[in-house]
Order: sequence, then C-alpha cells, then structure tokens
Amino acid sequence: MSGDFASDAAALSLACASAAAALAQLPAKPDRDPAQAQAAARLLAGSREPRERFLTDHAVALYHALTAGMTRHVRIEQLMEDAAALVPGLVPSATQVAGESAHRQADKDGLEIDQGLLLAHVLADPACGRHLCHAMLLPRPQARALLPVLERDGAVDLPTARVERRGRATLLMTRNPRFLNAEDEATLEDFETAVDLATLDPATDAVVLRGEVVEHPRHAGRRVFSAGINLTHLYHGRISYLWYLRRDLAAVNKIFRGVAVPDSPPDEWRGTTREKPWIAAVDAFAIGGGCQILLACDYVLAARGAYMTLPARKEGIIPGAANLRLPRFVGDRIARQLIGYGRRLECDSPEGRLICDEIAAPEDMDAAIERVVDGLTNSGAVSLVGNRRALRAGAEPLDTFRSYMAVYAREQAICHFSPQLIANLERYWQAADRRA
Repeated sequence: MSGDFASDAAALSLACASAAAALAQLPAKPDRDPAQAQAAARLLAGSREPRERFLTDHAVALYHALTAGMTRHVRIEQLMEDAAALVPGLVPSATQVAGESAHRQADKDGLEIDQGLLLAHVLADPACGRHLCHAMLLPRPQARALLPVLERDGAVDLPTARVERRGRATLLMTRNPRFLNAEDEATLEDFETAVDLATLDPATDAVVLRGEVVEHPRHAGRRVFSAGINLTHLYHGRISYLWYLRRDLAAVNKIFRGVAVPDSPPDEWRGTTREKPWIAAVDAFAIGGGCQILLACDYVLAARGAYMTLPARKEGIIPGAANLRLPRFVGDRIARQLIGYGRRLECDSPEGRLICDEIAAPEDMDAAIERVVDGLTNSGAVSLVGNRRALRAGAEPLDTFRSYMAVYAREQAICHFSPQLIANLERYWQAADRRA
C-alpha cells in the first residue's frame, strides 16, 4: 500500500477483479471437485489480505468519503452499496449479493464476509463507529410515515407485527405463526418499524413486547415469545449476513438505547434519545434471539413453565449482543454454559430469576401485564427514562457497545459462512428435511 487512498483503491480493485475473474472460471461451488474447491478457497482468502491492508490504512478516509465527512447518516445497507461503487471489489455489489442469495447457505462462496471486514474496521474507529451507531438508531422513514396513523387510530398493523395502544403502554406484538414467531428477513423490517412506532408514540409511557398466538401443531393456540432466528431459512440461504448487523445495531439496540435524533449523538449524558421502559412478556419460551431481547428490556414477566435458551453452539453463530450483556445478569460461568454448552434456564428457577423479574400463572399473564405497566408508570415517565440512561451509562455506554460490535461484525461473518454452521443445522435441526 502506498498510503494514497486513490492509488491504493485502484490497486485493490485491480487485484480483486483478477481474483473474481479466476473464481468465475471455476464451476459453481456444489459442482467443484476437491482441487477446484481448494483453488476457490485460496482465491477468496488471498483476496481478503489486500482488503485488510487497504482497510487498515484507509477505513477512516473511506467512511468519510461515504458519509460526506460524517455530515450524512448512512445505514449499513446503503453503506455497503456505496462502498462497492466507490472501491469496486472491496465488498460485493448488490448484484453479487443477490446472486449468492439464490443459493442454499452451504452453496455460497461467502462473498459477504468482506462486508464484515469493512464494518469491523469502521466500528473499531471511535469516531466513525459512533457515527454509524447513530445512523442505525435513527427512526426508519416507514415509522415516521406511520406515526400519524398510530396517533389517529391507536394501532398500526404490519405484516409481521402489530402496534397497539393499551392504556399507558404501547403493546408491540410480533407474529410469524408458522415458524413459532421466529425472526428472519421477512420480520426484521416490520420489527424495527414497530419498535420505532412504540418508542415514539407520544400517548404512552412504556412498551410491552409480546408474541402472538402461533399455529404450529405442537403449540397451536398458544402465545410464544420467540423461537429466535429462523433456522430453516438460515439453512436455505435466506438470511443475509447484514441481517445480523441490522438487527443488533438497530432494532434491538433501539429497545436498549432509544431512538436517536439526527442532530445529536445518542450519548447518555446528552439525554436526547427518545426512549421508554420496555416490558417483555414471555409466554412459552424465549429461544436464541428471543432471549437476547430480554437482556435489552427493563422488566421481564414470564409465564410459569416458560424457559430460555441461547443455543449458539448448536447453531454455529454468535448470539447477538448476548456475549456482552448476559454476564451482567447471570455471571460469567452461567453465561458460558448458556452460550457454549446449550444450558436451558427455566424462567421460574433461581438462575432464571436473574433474568426474569416476575413469574405469573399462564392464565394470569394479561392481568399481570396490566399490573406491571401500572407499577412502572404510576409515578411518571421522566424518572424512568432518566434512570434507564443512568444505568446504561454505567453498564454499557455507547463506546462499549461499539467496540463489541466491531468484534461481532467480523466474527459473525466468519461463523455465518462456516461449514460447521451447516453441519450443526443438519445435526441438531434436521434442516435438510424441513420445508423453507
């Protein structure tokens, strides 16, 4: 690398184009013989070395170029497209990503790993990383457009979520009934929009998050909080790498940190984020991503008999920000048991009550929710929000989260395209036999 951005970008693009042309001469991944598979692996790994060198020297300059000197907030989806146009080959183009998305996860070359490298470098820089976190905490345009509807009608229905006013609280109900309210590409946009709406709703002081009734034969007619990531869709290649970052930098982080405003960074001491206390109502179970969400909420009410798991070992991925947050709740050893060894926590157990604040009989959940909302809001919302910010400032200020996400961005990209992920899904989930 010469140290000059333009010269190094041109050299990188040339090297990446050469590697891509050589890769294109090989058969598609499922059709490669062992020698061809090794050749493809060498090409992909070899082209990542110059990308790493380029980003080490120029990630800050690149981010400034993509955001007009950090005067524009650009979400990661657009940031990747703009980076691909500015420095061809640095990250896959939208066309390349779309081409990969047509394949099962096992049949992808993992081009999106390069997105993880770029995001890791951006998030590792304090100024750029904080600016990107700010961009992801801004309300979605869809939410701004629907807020007048919520104010007028008291409810907004989205395909996989519903936001509804219930007294002093806004109720956010998630729904993906065929897949036990699991999370996937189809649910994420609705979920983030619903989080924005519930948070920005001016008529309420708290948010209740609950799963809708599902239709799965084993649980038909029951509410389920969340089955986590949709493993069937993951196996069939329907979960993009950026899905993880969009979820945890935006939707889940908005629950934890609030919705930002454009002209003021979301630091706790500034007090400019729009936020409310979040109450999670756990019916049946909170698996994987569902358990992760509990760690971002202010109060967890669970039905007796409900349980929590973080089956990261059996999935082969990193469970969002749980590695950062879970030890604060249950301590390091139990956190490692949950994440690394598949431990299950009954909500109504000494360990489960380190996460769950209250246990109610399943038939009493509606009444218990009303009582919890009243208990949290009957003294007004000002001190609730102030105490949220004060607790967050000590436990997980923005820079702590940013540093964690820099590690997460890289490691999750590698995990998402690891052969071990496919092996785990086939071994523990029988994913090859499930209909997408």
